[in-house]
Amino acid sequence: MSKHKKNDLYNLLLGQLLSQDEGIDAELLSNSALTAIKFASLNRNFPIISNILSTASSDFQRNNTRLNQTIFGSQFKNPLGLAAGFDKNGVGAGLWSYFGFGFAELGTITWHAQKGNTKPRLFRIAKEKAALNRMGFNNEGAKKFSKTIEKQKLPPPRHRPCVLGINLGKSKITPLDEAHKDYALSLRLLAHLSDYAVINVSSPNTPGLRSLQETKQIKKLIRTLKDLSNCPPLLVKIAPDLSNEEIDEIARVSIENGIDGIIAINTSLNRFNLKNLKIQTGNTLEQENGGLSGLPLQERGLEVMRRLRSNTKNDLPLIGVGGICSARSAWERIAAGASLIQIYTGWIFEGPSLVPNILDGLTLQMEKHGFRNIKEAVGSEEPWK
Repeated sequence: MSKHKKNDLYNLLLGQLLSQDEGIDAELLSNSALTAIKFASLNRNFPIISNILSTASSDFQRNNTRLNQTIFGSQFKNPLGLAAGFDKNGVGAGLWSYFGFGFAELGTITWHAQKGNTKPRLFRIAKEKAALNRMGFNNEGAKKFSKTIEKQKLPPPRHRPCVLGINLGKSKITPLDEAHKDYALSLRLLAHLSDYAVINVSSPNTPGLRSLQETKQIKKLIRTLKDLSNCPPLLVKIAPDLSNEEIDEIARVSIENGIDGIIAINTSLNRFNLKNLKIQTGNTLEQENGGLSGLPLQERGLEVMRRLRSNTKNDLPLIGVGGICSARSAWERIAAGASLIQIYTGWIFEGPSLVPNILDGLTLQMEKHGFRNIKEAVGSEEPWK
């Protein structure tokens, strides 16, 4: 199979298929891709599939030691990861390294299996390179997730070609005052599968969830999870809609309570300059519930990263996500303070070639700035050249 045809195959599966915002329901398209990914991950050692994946890895991977970092006790081959939300149930856990990712964040997983919000609940806005989702943590639950990961026969944490984080959320049926118990049940079960774990308290699609970002609530949650005997490196993921003062407080509380890192940012309730844009429902974005992701969040993501970098005084690794859709936006987030970065919506619209394009772009920028390793670029505020 020629390289051109190979790329066509992956663009068909993960590019053109997922970037349509008209016609077939966007969630159905995503699930179709995940069905193929699940099959490939379970059967990745079969000769035919192994050959296809080997071809993918030659196209998408960049084995450049200058991109290596050790963070949270794990070796990241490169700083680019797949953000939470795409592989909610971990069905592709054995596959993400083949697409060039240095790490992948699975989930969001809740203790109780749940169907999520009513459909339609995912809308792609291709022209703006954005998406609106109100999924509501739809997932098969922590127990089924555990079986799904174990069935794929992965190497143990810290010995994987692709670092795996597990993003945890609160079950919708669990009262807010018992949220810490709900998260703890999931983490206790899944800790041994995790290179790191994430407390997701910033999705806008579970009622009351964002209130867990308040100081008293987040302290209680962090302490409960850190007290678990098998707690892996623990991160918290924050919303873009927090005030500057709230961001400062999250940084302070995180450091004081032993959080290992912060992920910024989740999807936004802000519609930015798109509030009058009509989507497939016939309503404007302003009239629709859900979180906005993609290119419109790029500027806010950069602002929050700089604020966190300043307030954590380099004491915490930061992961930047939101609106990263090019090598330049990836470099800018790293230069602003992100040790690692994640993509999701940008990957959908730009296709799988976005991964090597970003990694090649980061390498070129390091050469232009005289950096020997990507960690030297973190927080450097060096401009894109």
